[in-house]
Amino acid sequence: MLTVEPDAQLDLRGIITRFPDKLGDLGPAPDVTSLLSLDVAAPLQSSDQIRACVRDLLRAGGFKPAGRNKPASEYLRTAASTDRLSSINLAVDVCNVVSLHSGLPMSVVDLDRVELPLRVAVAPQFASYVFNLSGQIIDVGGLWCLHDALGPCANAVKDAERTKTSPMTWQTLSLFWSAVSLSGQADAAEAWYRTLLESQRCQVECCEVTVL
Repeated sequence: MLTVEPDAQLDLRGIITRFPDKLGDLGPAPDVTSLLSLDVAAPLQSSDQIRACVRDLLRAGGFKPAGRNKPASEYLRTAASTDRLSSINLAVDVCNVVSLHSGLPMSVVDLDRVELPLRVAVAPQFASYVFNLSGQIIDVGGLWCLHDALGPCANAVKDAERTKTSPMTWQTLSLFWSAVSLSGQADAAEAWYRTLLESQRCQVECCEVTVL
């Protein structure tokens, strides 16, 4: 379902999730939202080494992961430290929990809003997309991105507005943007992610990833 350009650093993981109902009909899951904090016990912990490895991965294609373009996992950590993390929907909440505690940035897209085929590659120079309802644009040139038939739509920094989840979403593709040097952390994050979703009656399966 997903093709990936070969790279010595990237360790991409993909998970397909089917929810028991549309996200808009599923209320917040307290046992998930309670984990949106740095003050709770979690099976995973981030570290300076993990953050450095993630940034090195994002720099490899020429992107500068700093300031407003820092990895999403770092943004979550900053938000959690100031109590600014709140529930969005079950799909996003589980991604945020695992990304926050593992230190690995994640993406989640609505499978009904992407246009096949799907591939992961470094975006070309000057590539960009709108990433929020306000119409703000991120320049993703040089950054590893998920692409659909219309162009780049998700990455380890900000996902495109056009493929984000909505109240009508019932199936998603989630991506772990990890480095080969962090394979153990990625294994643990993927396992915890599956456990959290399955505890909410979701059907979870690995996305088939083919290296070109």
